[in-house]
Amino acid sequence: MLPQGASQDSRDCEFCRIARGEEEALVVCESDDCLAFFPTEPATRGHTLIIPRQHAPDLWHIPLQLEASLMNMVVRVGQALQRALHPDGMNLISSAGEAAEQTVFHLHLHVVPRWSGDRIGTIWPPKKPWNETVKEDVADLVRAECAAGIDPTGPALR
Repeated sequence: MLPQGASQDSRDCEFCRIARGEEEALVVCESDDCLAFFPTEPATRGHTLIIPRQHAPDLWHIPLQLEASLMNMVVRVGQALQRALHPDGMNLISSAGEAAEQTVFHLHLHVVPRWSGDRIGTIWPPKKPWNETVKEDVADLVRAECAAGIDPTGPALR
C-alpha cells in the first residue's frame, strides 16, 4: 500500500520532472539510474538528495534492479562531499511515509555533511532509552522477516 499522498504516476512527481530535465535543480552527480542534486532548502552546506530516475514512492517500494545503483551513488556522493568539504561527520537519511516526515513521495536519500555544533543539533539517541525486553522482541521479529527472504509480491515490490 502506498503512503497517503503518494502516487505511482511520475507525471505528478516533482523529482521525476527533475530527473527528466523538465525542472531545474543544481545537479552534482548523475548516472543512468540515479541523480544527485542539492535541495532548495539544504540543512547544511553540501546537503545532497539522491534519487532513482525511475519513480518509486519510498524505500519500501524500490525496484530490486535499482538498489545497488542507488547505494553506489550514495557512496560516491558521500565520498565526494568528504573530500570537497571535510565535514566532521555525515548523516544518511531516508524518510518513508508521513510519520517519518516524508513530503515528496519519490524515494530520496539525504546525504547530510555534519560539523560539530552545526544548526541541526542532536537527533539521536532518544531522550528516554528503550526497555531491553522491547528491543529483544523487536529484534526477534526483524530476524524472522530477514530469514524469510524477499517476497516478490510484498509491498516493497519484491
